[in-house]
Amino acid sequence: MATYTITLNERTSTGKALMAYLEALGVLVSKVTPKAKSSYLRSQEDKQAGRVEKFSSSEEMFKSLGI
Repeated sequence: MATYTITLNERTSTGKALMAYLEALGVLVSKVTPKAKSSYLRSQEDKQAGRVEKFSSSEEMFKSLGI
């Protein structure tokens, strides 16, 4: 048995009809929705990509920002 993944727009009449048809056939196993990344994971990605600056003091940070 093969497993297929399809993406369709359920806001359209065609998408709704296809979803109803697949549910009626009983071949629709589950609906997968993408999960949002947590703030911790996003911060770790920023750190690895080099988008994070480190300062030894607040004065150094404000000087870097031009404040």
